[in-house]
Amino acid sequence: MAQWTSAVGPAQLARQLQAQQPRPAGPGARKPPAYRALADGIRLLVLEGRVPVAARLPAERELALALTVSRTTVAAAYEALRAEGFLESRRGAGSWTAVPAGNPLPARGLEPLPPEALGSLIDLGCAALPAPEPWLTRGVQGALEELPPYAHTHGDYPAGLPALRQTLADRYTARGIPTMPEQIMVTTGAMGAIDAICHLFAGRGERVAVESPSYANILQLMREAGARLVPVAMSEGLGSWDMGRWRQVLRDAAPRLAYVVADFHNPTGALADEDQRRQLVDAARSAGTVLVVDETMTELCLDDDLEMPRPVCAFDPAGSTVLTVGSASKAFWAGMRIGWVRAAPDVIRSLVAARAYADLGTPVLEQLGVNWLMGTGGWEEAVSLRREQARANRDAIVTAVRRELPEWEFSVPRGGLTLWVRTGGLSGSRLAEAGERVGVRVPSGPRFGVDGAFEGFIRLPFTVGGPVADEAAARLAAAARLVESGAAGGGVEPPRSFVA
Repeated sequence: MAQWTSAVGPAQLARQLQAQQPRPAGPGARKPPAYRALADGIRLLVLEGRVPVAARLPAERELALALTVSRTTVAAAYEALRAEGFLESRRGAGSWTAVPAGNPLPARGLEPLPPEALGSLIDLGCAALPAPEPWLTRGVQGALEELPPYAHTHGDYPAGLPALRQTLADRYTARGIPTMPEQIMVTTGAMGAIDAICHLFAGRGERVAVESPSYANILQLMREAGARLVPVAMSEGLGSWDMGRWRQVLRDAAPRLAYVVADFHNPTGALADEDQRRQLVDAARSAGTVLVVDETMTELCLDDDLEMPRPVCAFDPAGSTVLTVGSASKAFWAGMRIGWVRAAPDVIRSLVAARAYADLGTPVLEQLGVNWLMGTGGWEEAVSLRREQARANRDAIVTAVRRELPEWEFSVPRGGLTLWVRTGGLSGSRLAEAGERVGVRVPSGPRFGVDGAFEGFIRLPFTVGGPVADEAAARLAAAARLVESGAAGGGVEPPRSFVA
């Protein structure tokens, strides 16, 4: 019986390998043999989780053809990986990826570190802040006071508590988009909302247009749902949306869904203007594409002088083309797993009906807590506190990175929780690996792209400030020196650098 659970095709693996930047050669350093560079590149993909463990790799001849190298080079690379514990093989079953005994299983998304690991490692992988006390405690206390009547019911509310649906509808109405409770479904976080939307609208094999780059966890969710991701590049400089490209992709590829983060985009922090929003909705409507708009960052405007554009759903108030997703996770606290969808009533009914085969509903106590906060003014107080904290952290990490790594490039976003950094020609994947060795965890750019794009980037969240931001930047500089010296894990150069 085969030991592999998935397979990586030769063309896909070749694209991921070719996207990796060559390891800089230190003074007097010799370029590694071609087989060593190939083995290091595959190992790096496994360590980053971009090639899963127990994935069957292409046969030696297939990969050699895809990379335009000799079969001897591939065979030697596979043998090196077997010796290091990153590959297992059996005659008749092929070769599949593995991790050496004692190594942690690589994560494919951006899961937060367990609390016990935070003492020795600065975690810049998860863009989430601690709870804004005392408002979390007050919200829970308010929820407990309102719980008794609900405790006498079955507790299953597939569409969400009626009180919270009304509160959320009223908030959209106050933003200038008249909304009924029937247009709201409460979910278990934004991830739960988008998972439900994907299962309803985009079956296995359906095309989904996504920004390039985009939010790593959503990309992985869609991959695992069987979607065929169609990347749409941001404009030059990654600061805005290229509407010409969007119109072309929506027209030519006719994706069933399109996913965008128009408010303080994750990871770039970009903010779409009103004209871009209008054009995006018009293009989606013309193509028959359902546009999923992620608003989880919309309340995190960090500059007081910034006037926010109207929501994307303002250009489709009935919700027939635009499905809006919101969440308490970024604006309030990631541990408060409350999200929601705003859409046309018939779409909401379909989502609710499909939910009977998923999670049945969202925890009542957490819904009551969010409803209490939104109904008492506590939500606004908590979000204001969150903005102050994120603003201070943003300024601290920007200052620290500019001091320690002046050759790195970025635009300072005016909101959100993330800084998208071009790493001065260094490989983001190698920086991520070297960072683990010097005590800082950072996600590399390819996690936010499709098939290895954005190797020259990393994402830094606004989750640390003060002396911790200074120390994080110092550790990133130490990781950069490791990569520059060639002491960090290697990668693979483009095919032309291989020799038989």
